[in-house]
Amino acid sequence: MNAALPQPAGLVLVRHGQSTGNLADAHARSTHAEVVDVAERDADVPLSPLGRAQAEAVARWLSQDPAAPPVPEVLVSSPYLRAHDTARAIAHELRAAGHDVELRTDERLRERDLGWWDGLTGLGVRARFPEEAERRRRIGKFYYRPPGGESWCDVALRVRSLLASLREEHAGRQVLLASHQAVVMNFRLVLEDLDEESVLRLDAEQPLANCSVTAYRGEAGRLLLDRAGDTTAVRDVRVTDDPVDDEPRDVQPQG
Repeated sequence: MNAALPQPAGLVLVRHGQSTGNLADAHARSTHAEVVDVAERDADVPLSPLGRAQAEAVARWLSQDPAAPPVPEVLVSSPYLRAHDTARAIAHELRAAGHDVELRTDERLRERDLGWWDGLTGLGVRARFPEEAERRRRIGKFYYRPPGGESWCDVALRVRSLLASLREEHAGRQVLLASHQAVVMNFRLVLEDLDEESVLRLDAEQPLANCSVTAYRGEAGRLLLDRAGDTTAVRDVRVTDDPVDDEPRDVQPQG
């Protein structure tokens, strides 16, 4: 990134709290089901009670622990319910603690669109779309786009666009983004200038727990990594490091 560009003073990325979809996904995998039993469309999947408690714990940590990143001045959320409810819970707790925080949504933070694969486990993808599963194995997770869906490169484009908006609208401010696993990983791709191999290794070896915190500090016109996937805030509640919710991980070992 250009060192001369203005930046937020700090950027905190929070993966949403545990959702009912996470629970359904874990059950589907444990029972070797082809379909994840979720009634809502992906955009409407809510937090579980634990997920809401995790979000509230993040707010308490930010407002009470001097070792935590600075309290955000503005929260920007994915419009998907599980992320938006995470941001709302954080905002509510921060306001109750006397902090003046702004809350808005931005569709560029939404979950990666899996197209035809939405709602399927890896077993379901291989059973129903064997040719596509093989094509994905050959192309690789980073560049592969499910029919009707998005590749990681598509998500990275959204991230680059949003970062340009943050520089323009929130330079010098503390910003918190509530989003999803693949989106947070693509922020790391862009901000840390990672390549395909590096970001996929991070995704495989360091999957993000629910309400984990990845934080950057503004310094000399750049955003520099301070912490990645930090679960300090939720340790007294419960850390849930279930499989990532952006796609069926067992389609390919790296994902």
